[in-house]
Amino acid sequence: MRNASTLLAAIALAALFTAGCAGPEQKFGRGMRNTYEIVRLGELRRSVEQTSVFYGDDVGYTTGFIAGLDRSLARTGAGLYDMITFPIPPYDQPPLPNYLAPEPVYPDSSTPGLISSPTLDTDTYIGFSGGEVAPFIPGSRFKVFDN
Repeated sequence: MRNASTLLAAIALAALFTAGCAGPEQKFGRGMRNTYEIVRLGELRRSVEQTSVFYGDDVGYTTGFIAGLDRSLARTGAGLYDMITFPIPPYDQPPLPNYLAPEPVYPDSSTPGLISSPTLDTDTYIGFSGGEVAPFIPGSRFKVFDN
């Protein structure tokens, strides 16, 4: 009985923190986006690209790679922190260093769009649809009916 009342108290406390508030949902979602950075590697690709543009290819592939790896790990750690502490305020201040943007970034040369699916395409009933075929694969730039 004691374990059941402790469990019910924990569930009630979690419901109190998360019910009716958009802040915890946004914080948890931001944490998930930032945690996915280790798979997506947007910071790494952007860092290599920007360093190559401004300092040359040799510097981009070496220093840019290390800087991008550092930024990816920092963003992943901040995402894990956001996911663990999502019921606790503040909700609008991500725990990121000043040199990182609050939301995940993409390289300027490849910004992904929506995935091509009947749910997201607007003209599926008349036989036309568009969008990216595989935006979740880094470097995939193939689009259907790109205007």
